[in-house]
Amino acid sequence: MYRMITSDLDETLLRADGSISAENVAAIQRATRAGIKFVPNTGRSFLSIQPLLKRLGLWQRSDQYVIAYNGGAVVENSNNRVWRQSPMPYQVAARVFAILQRFDVAIHVYTLTGLTIYHPRADDLAYLRTRGVRATPMLGAFDQFKTAPIMKVIAMNPSEAVRQAAKVAVVQNVQEPVNCTFSSGRYMEVNPVGVDKGTATLALGRHLGITAAEIMAIGDNANDVPMLTRVGCPVAVRNATPAVQAIVRHVTTADFECGVAEAISRWGMS
Repeated sequence: MYRMITSDLDETLLRADGSISAENVAAIQRATRAGIKFVPNTGRSFLSIQPLLKRLGLWQRSDQYVIAYNGGAVVENSNNRVWRQSPMPYQVAARVFAILQRFDVAIHVYTLTGLTIYHPRADDLAYLRTRGVRATPMLGAFDQFKTAPIMKVIAMNPSEAVRQAAKVAVVQNVQEPVNCTFSSGRYMEVNPVGVDKGTATLALGRHLGITAAEIMAIGDNANDVPMLTRVGCPVAVRNATPAVQAIVRHVTTADFECGVAEAISRWGMS
């Protein structure tokens, strides 16, 4: 039995409409009753998943955690206490933003407690609404973020070609190293170098006295790879990308409908 189970949310734990199945809820609650830490591990803000924490029975729980912003922050659920944060230097974020403005993308600027979108798209806003994400249209210049901790900057376009081109431009034109990855078939995400879901997972494990070998991670997409390659039991849900399925130990027979429940029952608590 593993001591920590960490799972991606969108397209892994959550359905396409952002809801969660009763099977997944029941399995997670069974695991937490057995003393296993269940840690949501998301690219989104921790504030956007408070209703999910309530559904799972983890809301406002001390010694229970969320990993947010692709590892940019680790937050204890009790009073949303930020235990660890790794913001992007302002000058790096400003450069990334300027490069992404060259492309036909919606640009998300995540601070620790807010989301601002430049050039919002209707399809993007519709997707965010299914996740309970609140966003503010960007007004004014980028220097409005000078005094705010910027957690990540991401570009949204449903075209893979556009997202790939945006990544290449960022990597080639930002002098400081950054970590670029993809998620949800729509986003190209930019975090500071060294910030990812795997690094944050292992840091939280050390804090809790849990080794990498005692952790199960469940995911579906490229931004989950850093956690899947660094834990004792990496699992992909059936709808995961082929690249993700190729690197894990187990692939569930179920998709996001109840793949997490299957992983917990078959391997997490056996």
